[in-house]
Amino acid sequence: MTARNVLPAAALAGLALLTACGQGEPGPAAAPVVIQQAAAAQPAVGLVASDVDGLGPVLTDSNGMTLYRFDRDTARPPKSACAGECATTWPPVVATGPVDVRGVDATLVGTVARADGTQQVMVNGWPVYRYAKDTVAGDAKGQGVGGTWAAITPTGAKAATPETAIRTTNIPGLDTVLTDGDGRTIYLFTKDGKNPPKTTCAGQCATTWPPVVARGETRVEGVDPKLIGTVTRPDGTEQVTVGGWPVYTYAQDTAPGQANGHTVGGTWFAIETNGCKVAAEKKPLAVAPSSY
Repeated sequence: MTARNVLPAAALAGLALLTACGQGEPGPAAAPVVIQQAAAAQPAVGLVASDVDGLGPVLTDSNGMTLYRFDRDTARPPKSACAGECATTWPPVVATGPVDVRGVDATLVGTVARADGTQQVMVNGWPVYRYAKDTVAGDAKGQGVGGTWAAITPTGAKAATPETAIRTTNIPGLDTVLTDGDGRTIYLFTKDGKNPPKTTCAGQCATTWPPVVARGETRVEGVDPKLIGTVTRPDGTEQVTVGGWPVYTYAQDTAPGQANGHTVGGTWFAIETNGCKVAAEKKPLAVAPSSY
């Protein structure tokens, strides 16, 4: 016997009922039922008030990435002036759904239409951006870039840029040497390059010898400003240079006036005001501890 498609009995009965109800006339064809899956909800854009090291309370996204504002934008009315290559380096924070705010006055938060039709998040009228060179939560490498970018605070204001300073102090045994703004002795590393400037201290080395990072303009006291420059480190930060040498502090200097890093390994040296290393034969004199 040739196999045929056979309808179940229940289906046949159903057809019979349809025929009876139509008094022999075929009924209208049943419309196909289309089941549509609900579109996945767009994740909410997060604005979080966070304490970023060195900047105080600023806004981050939900992943902890620092957010910024641009001086060339306007807040009254809100308008973005960052497009094209600028928007590649400074990606706009775009809202495709609700904006989730934590520690931020929700009445200050809104969106503004960009030239491409997307809706950019704004805080107190200022369009908000990320920075492509911030690679981990807590980075704030965009602070002060070009003198026009700043981390944005929960009120939409610019975060204050911590001062970077190069100053001088007299350390007994070493005479006048360079320090940072907190009075900590700064050093050069002879394995680096000075012409052109090049840093070779990274990883654990940079933990022991923290680079002096340029944040905005560097204030200079007691040294020729022409000796001061910067070099870009592998992580994208700008390190201060003196006389072409990238400069560092030393983790084992625990108070101003110490110079425990001088001559360490025969490669680390305190720096004179002319940007040269302090002579190896000079040694900082021990200071007797205070008695109480």
